[in-house]
Amino acid sequence: MIIVLKPGATPPEIQHVVDRIVELGFKPHLSQGEHRTIIGVIGDESRVLAEPFQAIAGVEQVLPIMKPFKLASREFNNKDTIVQVGKVKIGGGFLAMIAGPCAIESFPILDEIAEAIKAAGANILRGVAFKPRTSPYSFQGLGEEGLQILRDVGNKHDMPVVTEVMDPRQVPLVEKYADMFQIGARNMQNFDLLKEIGQTRKPVLLKRAMSATVKDLLMSAEYVLSEGNPAVVLCERGVRSFEESTRNMLDMSAVPNVKGMSHLPIIVDPSHATGRRDLIPPMACASIAAGADGVHIEVHSCPEKALSDGPQALLPPVFAELMPRLRKLAEVMGKSFS
Repeated sequence: MIIVLKPGATPPEIQHVVDRIVELGFKPHLSQGEHRTIIGVIGDESRVLAEPFQAIAGVEQVLPIMKPFKLASREFNNKDTIVQVGKVKIGGGFLAMIAGPCAIESFPILDEIAEAIKAAGANILRGVAFKPRTSPYSFQGLGEEGLQILRDVGNKHDMPVVTEVMDPRQVPLVEKYADMFQIGARNMQNFDLLKEIGQTRKPVLLKRAMSATVKDLLMSAEYVLSEGNPAVVLCERGVRSFEESTRNMLDMSAVPNVKGMSHLPIIVDPSHATGRRDLIPPMACASIAAGADGVHIEVHSCPEKALSDGPQALLPPVFAELMPRLRKLAEVMGKSFS
């Protein structure tokens, strides 16, 4: 449920509403705009609606929200959320270009890749230190050593960095080095991890699970938002289908679908979606045309020697050729890479 305060509501009146919500055993989420203050009330909506909030001084309207993802919904916030990652803005017309290797392998390799993608126009560096792999015998990442490398390379090239966190116990360590947490597809419904991340104030990149609906994705975002962290960026990275020629099926309709249902920014990862480097450029262009708030692309200077996901990594020169096309599309869409 949403409580809309009158334009002239005083701070004591607003606080009284908040106190009453807490007193009744519900959870308030205050959103104060330039002209309006609204309060999201989290709890059993049938119970919430039974309370006479309309009778409280300063309250103008009480609006029920039937969607289970209350804080992520357009009804709660009709204005596009802008998430700040270092100096980079995502959403509200600002585009993220997240690029880098799948896994952090060494300082020299990551440094070489970062220099190339920064020159081409990428604004966020990605690399994973903890790798969730299907096989226990595959490369699992460098751990804290990899995080330190990522931080050092990011600092050298003045780029914010994003990396995956897999377990609630890893949150303090990853928070120490990263500018943005990534919740991978396999952990989208790791609710203990989502709640732990929600208690931080670092931005979160939340990837759609391989068999998740859009509603499932938004419900996972709700876990983070309900713990007090408003900085969530969603990511479409393909879902399972019967098609065997690509790694997953890129659900491009998810972009405008999410835009209609939620105020949160959404980006697209054509690398994990297709698993094929020849499909990444056209799908990246399609992502911007569909209204995405950015693109996530894996880049490696020597894909055949990559320790993880080499077949889906673009070479730096190919990435550099793609960026001008993305900029032109962004201009047509009234957006820009921040």
